[in-house]
Amino acid sequence: MRTFIAIELPGNIKASLVRWQEKLKTAQADIKWVEKNNIHLTLKFLGEINEDKIAEISVILEKIAKISPSYQATISNLGGFPKIEYPRVIWAGLGKGDQETKDIVKHIENSLEEIGIPKEDRLFASHITLGRSRSEKNQKKLGELLGKLKAEFTNMESFEVRKITLFKSQLSSKGPTYQAIREVSLKNT
Repeated sequence: MRTFIAIELPGNIKASLVRWQEKLKTAQADIKWVEKNNIHLTLKFLGEINEDKIAEISVILEKIAKISPSYQATISNLGGFPKIEYPRVIWAGLGKGDQETKDIVKHIENSLEEIGIPKEDRLFASHITLGRSRSEKNQKKLGELLGKLKAEFTNMESFEVRKITLFKSQLSSKGPTYQAIREVSLKNT
């Protein structure tokens, strides 16, 4: 089964991010926008995992949650990978809470490696994917708009990160659907 570990976002934060997507859509670039219900912060994409590994992963997440305190986070910047001028991925990034998120990811990477799930090659960046480019159509225009909006993008209201979730992802022609398999609550502060 196709799986990933993520932080779910509160509804008000998702709604704010959708408003930014609407502004970005005015560039009329060929972007596959992430639907509101699917907006999240991925901590680790696991890909295809045998169902017998789910129990092991769940135990690891429980252990990590016991040593990781809940924390406040804000979404404070907007950008594009690999570069803002020609973005292939449009994202919103964390300001406050960035280091805490990176600490959790480090625990996840190290612990999962012990059960045979390789670490990521890339350095982790705390970001929420808002959309992915499907073609070069209006890429330059999108990059210019993204640069302009980046200057206007300020800290959204903060939210508390209280849990991490293991999701199952099912792909279809209508887009992905995510189902929580296991949720673990972070340590109360």
